[in-house]
Amino acid sequence: MVAIVFISAFIVIFGIVYLFFSTRNKERMALIEKGAEASIFVKGKREHAAPVWKILILNLALLLMGIGAGIVTGGILRSSLNVDWDTAMPGSIFLLAGTGLLVGFFITKKMDQEA
Repeated sequence: MVAIVFISAFIVIFGIVYLFFSTRNKERMALIEKGAEASIFVKGKREHAAPVWKILILNLALLLMGIGAGIVTGGILRSSLNVDWDTAMPGSIFLLAGTGLLVGFFITKKMDQEA
């Protein structure tokens, strides 16, 4: 049973990669036939993009802050409002961790636009 799952997963991943590269090749060949320049296929580095390490640290910090705030909020919900522990803690942790990642996304977007 486990072997079937691994073989199926391998086939799915291989199929996705194969379709991606074959479609990309056909697209490029069609553009070349129509006279497009080859320079459109080269992804150059943006000169003013924010470094990847800054983005990773920012998102990790906001994720951990969201998890911490979720634990505190879950504790407050449990003690003040008598919300069930199994509902208060995971719900508040996931909600605030997701909020932290969303805030990180918008800050990263703003960093990329300014740079």
